[in-house]
Amino acid sequence: MAEPAGAPAARPAPEPAGPERIADSASFRRLVVGLPFVWLLLLFLVPFLLVLKISLSTLALGQPPYEPVFPLAEIASFGERLRELSFENYLFLTDDPLYLDSLISSLVTASVSTVLALLVAYPFALGLARAPERLRPMLLVLTILPFWTSFLIRVYAWMGILRNEGFLNQLLLWLGLIDQPLVILNTNTAVLIGIVYSYLPFMVLPIYASLERQDPRLLEAAADLGSPPARAFWQVTFPLSLPGVLAGCLLVFIPAVGEFVIPDLLGGSETLMIGKTLWNEFFINRDWPVASAVAVVLLVLLVGPLLLLQRARGSAGAGAL
Repeated sequence: MAEPAGAPAARPAPEPAGPERIADSASFRRLVVGLPFVWLLLLFLVPFLLVLKISLSTLALGQPPYEPVFPLAEIASFGERLRELSFENYLFLTDDPLYLDSLISSLVTASVSTVLALLVAYPFALGLARAPERLRPMLLVLTILPFWTSFLIRVYAWMGILRNEGFLNQLLLWLGLIDQPLVILNTNTAVLIGIVYSYLPFMVLPIYASLERQDPRLLEAAADLGSPPARAFWQVTFPLSLPGVLAGCLLVFIPAVGEFVIPDLLGGSETLMIGKTLWNEFFINRDWPVASAVAVVLLVLLVGPLLLLQRARGSAGAGAL
């Protein structure tokens, strides 16, 4: 029977979801999930194993400056090579107080920088989340705008700002707030300023993402129940933003611990941080085994707090739900 003229064409019936389609979907999911693990394997696990291998070697004169262990040509003699591993580099770290002092100094500096970045970033992120919706894209662009300039150039700019005859001292002298220039450059204060400035967007963006997803009706309900704004903030807004806060703290704390450029340029020779110690061991002393041992110890020490913070982040997210 012919269809009448002008009648719409019949739509084909949807194909049933057969075993092949289900298998393709499962394969796609495995591919999507597996890509991050491949990324971690190539860019984290393999380099870490190489560093661990060097840390178990002994210092030698030559290129590379260590005695290789587990060479590929002698993989068959694994048992004999296993007895040649040297743990003297790790024992050496306990004898020289330089490494422990630099590690403690790095942890303290990174912790203080993280707290200062949080104090600056939270009001900033809250203002972004409460801004009119048409202005938010422009404000976000302004937040990440410093990333469009080289990191090294931005640190050099702070050297010009913080020096004795720099912009900051000239401004304070012009305002009459000080009688003589302040010594800020080549101090721990300058290092804190540089770290907070450099990593501030990493703290702002996760907090903004948490605050922007919050339902404003929750604050309206708190106000209807008689809660003042300050109390509503601490009981509603801040607890719901804890996942973003923890994520921002991780993104600031982790790179701040191993920072090298900022302490070297803004802190001067007296600033003691693990990043500078690693640089000196690798490129000045050329003691790759000891430097690798320091890097392995640093990573192991950071894994514990990272797991605890990740667990706390999951608990905060579950509590918010």
